[in-house]
Amino acid sequence: MNTLKEAKIGDTVKVVKLHGEGPVKRRIMDMGITKGVEVYVRKVAPLGDPVEVTVRGYELSLRKADAEMIEIE
Repeated sequence: MNTLKEAKIGDTVKVVKLHGEGPVKRRIMDMGITKGVEVYVRKVAPLGDPVEVTVRGYELSLRKADAEMIEIE
């Protein structure tokens, strides 16, 4: 299983599944990250936190812990 945390800068990946419980999963979905959506990885901070991505035409910063819950292909 690949997660968004492992994606490299410049990758465009597709969300397969969201893991996580209730409020955390809801928050990720509220940011526009849902099954089937394409995510472009713009930047990864030197220590890996946060990961900057573009989703549905807008830019987001995700914590590594959140990125780990997003399964990609």
